[in-house]
Amino acid sequence: MLTRTISVDSATFARDHWNRRPLLSRAADLPADFDDLLSTDAVDELIAQRGVRKPFIRMAKDGELLAGERYLSSAGFGADMPDQIDSAKVLAEFAAGTTIVLQGLHRLWPPVIDFVAAMVADLGHPVQANAYITPASNRGFDPHYDVHDVFVLQTAGRKHWVVYEPVFVDPLPGQSWSTHRQAIEERSREEPVIDAVLEPGDALYLPRGWIHAAQALGETSIHLTVGVSPVTVHDAVRALIDELADSPQMRASLPMGVDFAASAQIRPIAEKALAAALDVVGSSSSDYASAVADRLTWRHADRTRPVAVRPLSTVAQLSSITSDTVVGWRGGLVGELCEHDGVVDLRLREKTITFPESCARALDWLHAGHRGAAGSLPGLDSADGVVLARRLLREAVVVISESQRAPSDPAHVGESGRPE
Repeated sequence: MLTRTISVDSATFARDHWNRRPLLSRAADLPADFDDLLSTDAVDELIAQRGVRKPFIRMAKDGELLAGERYLSSAGFGADMPDQIDSAKVLAEFAAGTTIVLQGLHRLWPPVIDFVAAMVADLGHPVQANAYITPASNRGFDPHYDVHDVFVLQTAGRKHWVVYEPVFVDPLPGQSWSTHRQAIEERSREEPVIDAVLEPGDALYLPRGWIHAAQALGETSIHLTVGVSPVTVHDAVRALIDELADSPQMRASLPMGVDFAASAQIRPIAEKALAAALDVVGSSSSDYASAVADRLTWRHADRTRPVAVRPLSTVAQLSSITSDTVVGWRGGLVGELCEHDGVVDLRLREKTITFPESCARALDWLHAGHRGAAGSLPGLDSADGVVLARRLLREAVVVISESQRAPSDPAHVGESGRPE
């Protein structure tokens, strides 16, 4: 999906733009427009028929968020919840020049759900999507920066964008633009890096920290903001700090009798603590690197969601699995395989599933991303393969391939469990 949003090849984007510089891509240089993701009719359907609730909607005007009671109300008998969209109130505010913000569309709208899942696969970092619907000749927010990267996908109307160099490079989630308001105001009076009108089908990539503002022109503007929350060096260091909690030396108390209100007294203690931490890490740097990698993996599992499963159809499929049924690892599911004491543990975020050791090769093969017929999984005979596939399907670990045809023959799998 990344190639839908950029007018350069992926390698060039990674080298020259990712976390470095913006990229404006015109519709003529992209494979297709974005109307399939969120059209004008789709916005009306979400507002009028889908029962969207706060915080999945916000409204903003002249840089300020509106109070919820201005556009929310109860849905009446059977849905008496006060935080649902009131379409008539939304109409009144929108007609008066207020921007509609539909948040978390990667959890609400099927085309965006699929698009975001594919973007996670392409980029490797967590991704989400919001939509901004701005009335003609209005703006939603003042010049500001985001603490995540964004891909702006113009789906309808036109919007004038101005982009400026950062005043604070690579902000982290807690480092809001509001703390640099004066510097941003001054920067926004300088020459912009990009001053362009986005037409339907155009796309704009902005790394975090780049200052921007936008205004709709003579018609309603709709654009998707696909936000990417990059995993940073800071995240890796924080994971290391968390891992150091397992070290008795790092859990030791600092000396008593210290005046913690006096920085001069604390500094030598802090220097000793830092030196001790560096010594602990330096003596086992490889082990700590592995532990940090594990923590980042599980953090990724917390911040993303695997491809959704359909409970009713899955239960119906359980009884119909045969040796020819093709299964594959559920997209986006994070798991870890661990062999011990004659069994194999599959550790998922919320549970651990234990299998006989005989299933190790098949599990490793599926975990590596291969698809195969249940009766031909490596290391198992046909009957055992069907049993394993049925259990993995029941536990939402694998899904049945839509094509029902394996891309490779598991019979030609080496001892490592990978195709030879």
